[in-house]
Amino acid sequence: MQGLHTYALMGEAIGAAVLGASGFTGGELVRLLHGHPGLELRFLGGAGSVGQTLDEAQPHLGALDVGAMPIQAMEPAIVATAADLVFSALPSGSSAGLLPAIVEAGSRAIDLAGDFRLPAEDYPPWYGFDHPAPSWLDRALYGLPELFAKRIADAALVANPGCYATAMVLGCAPILEAGLAEPGPIRVDGKTGLSGSGRGAMEATSFASTEDAIRPYRFPGHQHTPEMERGLALATGLDVSVLFVPHLIPAVRGVVTTCYLPAAPGVTTELLTSCLAGAYELRPFVRVLPPGAMVDAKRTRGSNVVELQAVADPRTGTVVVIGALDNLVKGAAGQAIQNANLMLGLPESVGLPTAGVWP
Repeated sequence: MQGLHTYALMGEAIGAAVLGASGFTGGELVRLLHGHPGLELRFLGGAGSVGQTLDEAQPHLGALDVGAMPIQAMEPAIVATAADLVFSALPSGSSAGLLPAIVEAGSRAIDLAGDFRLPAEDYPPWYGFDHPAPSWLDRALYGLPELFAKRIADAALVANPGCYATAMVLGCAPILEAGLAEPGPIRVDGKTGLSGSGRGAMEATSFASTEDAIRPYRFPGHQHTPEMERGLALATGLDVSVLFVPHLIPAVRGVVTTCYLPAAPGVTTELLTSCLAGAYELRPFVRVLPPGAMVDAKRTRGSNVVELQAVADPRTGTVVVIGALDNLVKGAAGQAIQNANLMLGLPESVGLPTAGVWP
């Protein structure tokens, strides 16, 4: 691991691989990695897209100098030989049996799915499969950089957080840790665009089904529920219960989580805002809004930024914490590169945008 730190600090490019290169998140990884000064894309992996070139699978990336790179089968030894750092953007359940072999072959890895975020016993009820490599779950580090940066630096395998969980945990953890709200039950309303469902064609995400539609989905069994509870427990040491209801909205990108917590006595909006601002004062990708300002997922589009706001409602004794982010960047690919920077001993902001795309 120290070798990768040395190469990065000396200015030598580290070889990177993207598995699942034909998907939405895989394409976003390639786009962001192309502008990264310390990482060089050397391998693209896939399943159904094997044999295609990048520009065939992702036409919007055709102008890049890696556009003609082929998507290859994902043999662990071949991947590890080609790349020192592996990003897996495969569907949940696909990387659990693949990444341990890649790490054992000498590479470090970041999993952008949910395969290493939870204890083994949580996978059958929440993900629908028995985990094939349970011994690796304690070895994987939950990669929320703003909270766990020091531990991420030496990790061989990082579990990149989910988009909903990123916004929720970053918003609630400092407030819970400061005792400004009670640890539960926390009620979370989530809204997301269609890209969070992946690139595969489904009737539920077709234009006819989603145009003008706002509807809940996968409730009460959404897999980010136990991830939110575990993320808050890791950050605060508190036993937290979460009720989470996600909704699909007619947009491509964006996540907003609205969290309702029981307020501690005497809590004000100004106190909550000060708590969040102090917690993230030196963090480049967290934007804490002043009292009265409202988050907007559209402002974060294309950036690695999460916007946070917190409000006290003394009439109902409730703390409301709201987070907004781009689910494909801070909620996936951008956060993975942020983790990679920490693993390589680089400033965590290298190669990542803080300005959104507007309008």
